[in-house]
Amino acid sequence: MAYRNKVFVSFDGDNDIQYYRLMLAWKQSDHTSFNFTNAHDLNTARDTSTEETIKRKLRERLINSKIFISLIGENTRYLYKFVRWEIEQAISLNIPIIAVNLNGNRHLDTLRCPPILKEQTAIHTSFNSKIIEYALSNWDNQYRNLEQKSNTGPFYYNNSVYTRLGL
Repeated sequence: MAYRNKVFVSFDGDNDIQYYRLMLAWKQSDHTSFNFTNAHDLNTARDTSTEETIKRKLRERLINSKIFISLIGENTRYLYKFVRWEIEQAISLNIPIIAVNLNGNRHLDTLRCPPILKEQTAIHTSFNSKIIEYALSNWDNQYRNLEQKSNTGPFYYNNSVYTRLGL
């Protein structure tokens, strides 16, 4: 398997792209230590590309990803063409998943979370640079340890982690 060092961010491109752009801005800011190697920088797919071509490009990005972030907004649970497909690919490639609730919830949001993700071993967080950065630094090892112990299901950080991060 190729070395994985990228972060793949899945989101509702019609409604939630501003959150993805904010993550990119956090990365560029001199006032934060937030950083990730963006899988979407690897190659481009044009809006005029066929679904097959787009999915092929997305899979190339996923294969190079160490972590999968799913930005969960109001409509994410209804998106099957790409978002659900991306989640399925992350699961099949055994990529640790960080489910980020755009509404501030710090745990599994049963109303907004895509059904395919509800029972998966994933860490559910709120949308904040500090907790996402914490998850990017820690979830991969935590996920691998849970996997070895066959401990599955949705996970979340308790309030003490958020407090320690000043949230």
